[in-house]
Amino acid sequence: MSQQGYVATPPYSQAQPGMGGYQGGFGPGPAQPLYGHYGGPPQTFNAPPTGMMKPPISSAAGMPPPPVSSHYNPNAQQNGAHPQRYPAPPAASAAYGQPPQSAYNSMASPAPPPGQQLTNQMSAMNLGNYAPGPMQSPPPAPSSVAQQPFQMAPPPAMGQPQTPPGPQSPHMPPQMTPPQSPPASMPMAGPQMGGPPMAGPQMGGPPMAGPQMGGPPMAGSQMGGPPMAGMGRPFPGPPPPGAGGFQQPGPGPAGPLGYPQQGGQFGGHMAGPQPGMPGGFPGAPASMAGPPQKKLDPDSIPSTTQVIEDDQAKQGGQIFNTNVRGQVPPLVTTDFAVQDQGNASPRFMRCTTYSLPCTIDLAKQCQVPLASIIKPFASLPKNETPLYVVNHGETGPIRCNRCKAYMCPYMQFIDGGRRYQCAFCNCVNEVPVFYFQHLDHMGRRVDFYERPELSLGSYEFAATLDYCKNNKPANPPAYIFMIDVSYNNIKSGLVKLICDELKTLLDKLPREDGVESSAIKVGFVTYNKVLHFYNVKSALAQPQMMVVSDTAEMFVPLLDGFLVNYQDSKAVIYNLLDQIPDMFADTNESETVFVPVIQAGVEAFKAAECSGKLFIFHSSMPTAEAPGKLKNRDDKKLVSTDKEKTLFQPQKGVYEQLSKDCVAQGCCVDLFLFPSQYVDLTTMGDVPSHTGGSVYKYNNFQVETDGEHFLRDLRKDVQKSIGFDAIMRVRTSTGFRATDFFGAIHMNNTTDIEMAAVDCDKAVTVEFKHDDALNEETGAFIQCALLYTTINGQRRLRIHNLSLNCTSQLSELYKSCETDSLMNFFAKSAYRAILNQPLKNVKEVLVNQTAHVLACYRKNCASASAASQLILPDVMKVFPVYMNSLMKTAPLVGSTELSTDDRAHQRLSVMAMGVEDTQLLLYPRLIPLHNIDVQSEALPAPVRCSEERLADSGMFLLENGHSMFLWLGQASSPDLIQSIFNMPSLAHLQGHMCALPELDNPLSSKVRSIISDLLEKRPNSMKLQIVRQKDKPEMLFRQFLVEDKSLHGGASYMDFLCYVHREIRQLLT
Repeated sequence: MSQQGYVATPPYSQAQPGMGGYQGGFGPGPAQPLYGHYGGPPQTFNAPPTGMMKPPISSAAGMPPPPVSSHYNPNAQQNGAHPQRYPAPPAASAAYGQPPQSAYNSMASPAPPPGQQLTNQMSAMNLGNYAPGPMQSPPPAPSSVAQQPFQMAPPPAMGQPQTPPGPQSPHMPPQMTPPQSPPASMPMAGPQMGGPPMAGPQMGGPPMAGPQMGGPPMAGSQMGGPPMAGMGRPFPGPPPPGAGGFQQPGPGPAGPLGYPQQGGQFGGHMAGPQPGMPGGFPGAPASMAGPPQKKLDPDSIPSTTQVIEDDQAKQGGQIFNTNVRGQVPPLVTTDFAVQDQGNASPRFMRCTTYSLPCTIDLAKQCQVPLASIIKPFASLPKNETPLYVVNHGETGPIRCNRCKAYMCPYMQFIDGGRRYQCAFCNCVNEVPVFYFQHLDHMGRRVDFYERPELSLGSYEFAATLDYCKNNKPANPPAYIFMIDVSYNNIKSGLVKLICDELKTLLDKLPREDGVESSAIKVGFVTYNKVLHFYNVKSALAQPQMMVVSDTAEMFVPLLDGFLVNYQDSKAVIYNLLDQIPDMFADTNESETVFVPVIQAGVEAFKAAECSGKLFIFHSSMPTAEAPGKLKNRDDKKLVSTDKEKTLFQPQKGVYEQLSKDCVAQGCCVDLFLFPSQYVDLTTMGDVPSHTGGSVYKYNNFQVETDGEHFLRDLRKDVQKSIGFDAIMRVRTSTGFRATDFFGAIHMNNTTDIEMAAVDCDKAVTVEFKHDDALNEETGAFIQCALLYTTINGQRRLRIHNLSLNCTSQLSELYKSCETDSLMNFFAKSAYRAILNQPLKNVKEVLVNQTAHVLACYRKNCASASAASQLILPDVMKVFPVYMNSLMKTAPLVGSTELSTDDRAHQRLSVMAMGVEDTQLLLYPRLIPLHNIDVQSEALPAPVRCSEERLADSGMFLLENGHSMFLWLGQASSPDLIQSIFNMPSLAHLQGHMCALPELDNPLSSKVRSIISDLLEKRPNSMKLQIVRQKDKPEMLFRQFLVEDKSLHGGASYMDFLCYVHREIRQLLT
């Protein structure tokens, strides 16, 4: 049965009697909605709905492969308008917290598409599990309804408006459970169901059957009117008075007082048991019978783990061919292979929607942000071909004369192959003589498959001297290791740990394939209040140290012998690394400098005429007299005030200039911090975050417990594939353009994205806006060109091309959205907004926009149905859980219990993340290990991130890419504890274990291999923390159960969903 969106009939809702369908929500909507506490980003995973694409239009400019016209699927739409980001909701003026209503005006006019059309649209969306066959008879009552306290008074007589029993407070209480008092607000079953509003007609056509069904319902849920999904039938009878919860009275007692008796769902037609209607949303239990319960069944609301599992089942292990325009790729969590056939792999580029709205108005109406997340250096799995390098010799790459776009599959050859029309600006260019080739009967060049730039979405060009600094060939980059040798680092054993590790790590510097040793040069500096440079020239017997104590005017005291080839100078370097810990063993110096250290690196690269990276190992706030000296400005009194934003704003002046100098020289900074107190990470992390670098942080570092964790980070960081001195530009076809950029980047002007270095984990999120209308037939094109220096010192251009559909139908746009990419965009834009807006406003905008995007869908794409139903687009059904999780992340939570440095650190890390990383951060994986099959290769299926999923006798592993916990239930069996820890019981377990002992039994080996695979796979190392149920450290672990209420005031997923539903209903009335 085709169904179109996803109906959640949650408890929250049901239309009020007498309001013909859309009811205003629960009581008057607060004008300034208080959504402050809602927190968290949902990330949706959209699986591309089946049956989505229209038959493709004929192929775009000689798109590659199949000659058939299936080229680009025209219709995939791209995400529409620019979300109202931090400015106000749409129609409204730019103020931040506008009442949602205004936002809505724009949506009011268009009427929903006529029925017929809807039906078709719906069918296209086939929701897999949501919507089994026609509904007959009411499904049995679900096992549990919600626990929110919505009390319902007994329904009033038919026409009478319901009055809330208690005062109806306009603002939701802080916890945001939906309003305690007003029944009206969430009218539930009884009356609601009753009469008109819900009944048949409301429902739309034949009540449930066929298409109707189709519509929105969540799953079969539609079915149930109100109830959440499986929640079942609305049940006509009145809810027992005062019962908390959305009650579902029994099947068919007579309706409330004057209501006609209802046969089933909303109106007669439902006989017979309901086949296949497992509890509405996928994970719900199948038989939900039994007397009404007090609590809304959590299984009835959309589940992220289920969405991920379904997409893996549907597309896992398959090959994703990129020869169709606007094709929505599998989720980032799905394991699939990519065959490049003319569009860049989703590993390099993902979009918030693959069908762009044709007009500005459509974009404003839906408010879906139009953005692309580009990871130009993404690592490819071994079974995928690395990028081809095209070399056109001295002439260099072929480019459009007008817009300078590079030759790509979308250029259209004309005039027998003598000229080509640019796909980006439509300019007609002459084909250079050496590049001429005849066209075949389809107008494609005969050498189409032999030229990567004509048949592939991603490839590289060898750059000529015109693309090099000062028109001189580039030199290979250099790595300088700068170690803070102040008292704390010597005493903790950190300096010795670093020196010992470097002896082996330097053999593994990155190198080009097929080359014996790395071309990267290395240098060493130690520092406290002064800097010590080391001459490690291969001819020396002993390294020589030179000290620079004038930190105000930094210079590098030696040129020859500072940056050397590691293999040539190995003996001298070994000697130096052995001596450093001893040289400073008796130091009492606890003050350090910081800015001069980076300046020294920049000067060294300048002198050597190369780019490179500084690895700085630093422990405390730089308080010594020198440029960039910092003082403690951490003030908890600012939290939750309008001045809180100053905590996230770096100190200006010398730091700002330093970032510019680094970028100009191609000097990337990676900062490893080992603080024991506040260090003003906001300011210290400013240079790394503008130079393509990273900040790693190890609080209260101890070699025994944190050493391995730090070394894993260092090894990954030194060995990762990387390009230097990079500049990137994103070109688009006419009608839209790139307007905003988020990442570890520096922008000197509005178009050039400058990065001192770009590695395989860094992503840049680019937002697009319309200049003009787009054309459905031609679609839209994006070309990302990155000019960089390889680790061998060659200048190259890496090109990624992507073609998207354009649509004038909102339903196409919503079908082509990708929740995970949307969340990456929302996280970055919110994290940027907190630099100049109060947190409260930023969160308000996030909630407003969530409600707006979903209300627009409900109004324009879903079939008519009761206002009480929450209807979500299939690909965005878990958008709310991610959004709620985003609002509960440390940077967006105004709590004095969180350290300012930790909040700043997370903010900076997220700004450079790709879609996979933000997805995992916002919805951690919770894996049950207690009943694992030790023979199986497969990982146990993750469960939802909620306390309800933990079992007292269980063992669960939780990881989000930054933290990892092994949680042990208090009733864990002694055998389990014995086989994992080699201890008789849980009570014997020591608190500070950070690794599992290597025991010779199948369970121990299996659990350790799962942990090491995860550590291998994630960009960052994670420190394993072992927590016992009911122990104090368990509080830390609970912050990651993102579906539950948070310790710092964030709502649970269920409460947030109710709240958003309420906002949507207000927007629709």
